Amino acid sequence: MTRHYSLAAAAIALVMLAGCSSDNSASTGVEPIEPILSGDIEIVADPSGTSATFAVDTTIPVACAVIYGTNDSFGSIAVDNDMQGGAHQDHGPLLTGLTPDTEYQYILQGSDAAGTIYRSETLSFRTPPATDSSFGPNIAPSGTVIASSSEFSDSFAAANAIDGNLGTEWSTAGDGDDAWIEIDLGQDSEIISVAFRTRQMTDGTAITDTFTMTIDGQSLGPFPAGTDPITLDDPVTGRILRFDADQTTGGNTGATEIEVYTAP
Repeated sequence: MTRHYSLAAAAIALVMLAGCSSDNSASTGVEPIEPILSGDIEIVADPSGTSATFAVDTTIPVACAVIYGTNDSFGSIAVDNDMQGGAHQDHGPLLTGLTPDTEYQYILQGSDAAGTIYRSETLSFRTPPATDSSFGPNIAPSGTVIASSSEFSDSFAAANAIDGNLGTEWSTAGDGDDAWIEIDLGQDSEIISVAFRTRQMTDGTAITDTFTMTIDGQSLGPFPAGTDPITLDDPVTGRILRFDADQTTGGNTGATEIEVYTAP
């Protein structure tokens, strides 16, 4: 299955499963997860090295989770973030709070509707070094969302798009290509770069491929959505920004994060 993340190829670090140390064979009521995996598991690391998405497909519907940490005490857990809920076959748990260029250990686990638990051994991956940036600070989190086309629920509020947390997201209530959000930066700011990190559903919907930005009446774009910030041809100055979905796969479109960068 081809998995679409709307990321530039240079920004994607794929880390294949490697290493193992634990043995689940003696665990009562626990089955190994490998027989229900469909194809390889890839870890799609953010260029910042601070988060990573597990791309996991299973042959049967399961609810998926990953426990992870810098040692075998783990300490963190990531679960499927999907409005469909329950068990399904396409998974994308997001691991957050990672440190760049650091080795992590993890266990992948799934449970089906009958209560059977499937679990991997302890495995490991390494986050990529943080990419050098020629941008200044991301000023979006200091702004305020003043309007949006819609919100799926309070848990998927528009404010999540600028909270600086990749573990939360803004989702519309099925706006598709008509999704939009308006942000007040609080003061006029010179902007040199922006990024629109699309949300997505495991069924391939809700992906924003391209977006436009309007700043104080001046429309720019369309630009590709993804983790790579888009450097504007010329800096623009303004306070009120509107981001519009341009081309999407339809459904509950929105963003995990919208970033607005000033000069260093």
